[in-house]
Amino acid sequence: MAKKTIWFLFLFTGALSFAYSGLSPIVPDDDPQNDELRSIAPNIFLDCSRRDCDMDYIRTEITFVNYVRDPQSSDVHILVTRQTTGSGGREYTLSFIGRGRYEGRDSSLKYYSKSMDTQDQMRKGFVNVMKQGLVPYLYDTPLSEFITVSYTQKTKRQLAPVQDKWNYWVFYTSFRGNLNFEEQSKRYSYSVSLSANRTTEATKFRFWANGNFNERLYKISEEEEVQSRTARKTVFTQLVKSINDHWSYGASVSLYSSTYDNADLFTTIGPAIEYNLFPYDQATRRELRIQYRLDFSIRNYDEMTIFDKIRENLFSQQLQVVWEMKEPWGSLGVQLRGSTFLHDWSKNNFQVEAGISMKVFKGLSFNIDGEYSRVRDQLALPKRDASTEEILLELRRLATSYDLQLQMGFSFRFGSIYSNVVNPRFGNR
Repeated sequence: MAKKTIWFLFLFTGALSFAYSGLSPIVPDDDPQNDELRSIAPNIFLDCSRRDCDMDYIRTEITFVNYVRDPQSSDVHILVTRQTTGSGGREYTLSFIGRGRYEGRDSSLKYYSKSMDTQDQMRKGFVNVMKQGLVPYLYDTPLSEFITVSYTQKTKRQLAPVQDKWNYWVFYTSFRGNLNFEEQSKRYSYSVSLSANRTTEATKFRFWANGNFNERLYKISEEEEVQSRTARKTVFTQLVKSINDHWSYGASVSLYSSTYDNADLFTTIGPAIEYNLFPYDQATRRELRIQYRLDFSIRNYDEMTIFDKIRENLFSQQLQVVWEMKEPWGSLGVQLRGSTFLHDWSKNNFQVEAGISMKVFKGLSFNIDGEYSRVRDQLALPKRDASTEEILLELRRLATSYDLQLQMGFSFRFGSIYSNVVNPRFGNR
């Protein structure tokens, strides 16, 4: 009976698909996307993640172009990059890169959203800037007759200097909790965070405090239960000063406590200096930063360590190199980090992270992300052996000489190059 029902549903769905396959959306004659004008409308490849761009909204608001799925099929490649502003908003950089008949016709525009903007306000502002950037690719085509220009400012006025009553300070606080109750187990957690930031062209100040608390209870039998509690608390503050377009320096102070890391309280303070091969204002597209920092830390442990320490003072140093770039062919990021304790250079850590997302050829994309750490600096490991519960429930850090993580995959899409149609029925997933 179940098999007959499944076959009936399958055939019914197929019949519906066949019956409606010949229907086409009705497009008004004066719509720029009708058959006559579609052939002359520029093909646009919007290189933007769904996290940053509401693709369906953009396609419904900007209807005078053809949206294609591959950069190789486009006349204009719009590369969108994003970074956070000092006020907690976002700076979007839209790079318009001409291809084919528009080769060499490149430009770049920026859109700034405020931290208090709603999702609707953000996408409306983004679409408005994107429309402005597309105008140069339309004015020498028959589509130009559909373009109108309006100027909303009614009177001529002189803009007054900005008076910021908060003096660029931005504050944020949050509380989040999670509950999960079952008959044989109970899990709940909560976190509290607070931040205060002030960002200008000359300085950047950051303060951040966070606490994460977790408790789990598992009922093994009527007489036996396993209960675990973990807590992690962090306080971090940093001041960074700009020297010029390539150099900056700063200092930071942090407090750290974690049951997982055998840290009753770690207090760390130290200066740092950084050089960027590219100007900092190009950071959304490319950067090659080299940073060196020197730290002094006072460590108080929860338990005696494998080196018979319950408290110790340590000097350490760290060198970090970050290379990131985002181009029409894809994106690439590599980060190298090496650190060592000055009292014993054999106690060190070397870490490399790399990721690449590349459009190999039309329709084929490849991405790989990996991280490897050579670990020689686990000074905080407790002296006693970990219990079975601590190992299985991941309640404490275990000894290791390395850490390796790797993710990779590829995708291939073929068929129609156009993606203009938006149909939200039954959701988009």
